[in-house]
Amino acid sequence: MKPLRGDALLFFSLHPTAVPDISSLHAGCPVIEGEKWSATKRIHVDSFDKNVEAGGNCTDQNESCERWAALGERTKNTEYTVESPDLPGYCRRSSKVC
Repeated sequence: MKPLRGDALLFFSLHPTAVPDISSLHAGCPVIEGEKWSATKRIHVDSFDKNVEAGGNCTDQNESCERWAALGERTKNTEYTVESPDLPGYCRRSSKVC
């Protein structure tokens, strides 16, 4: 894609089935002359501020959790699938952590 001043590029990194889209892999060319400006805006498919019910919630909060578990996301994206201090873990059942 040849950019023009003020252009923006939008692409999705996942297919609608939550399978990674390898055609979305990209890289930037080095700056030979002048400046390069970049701004990233990430848009997530679901909210990060859902609460996990007290008493231990052993459910999947996303319908794609089983598929993501099969793709190895439990180890690749532990913060989202299992949990972290800031996120409750949205795929606990499929990740087999409860």
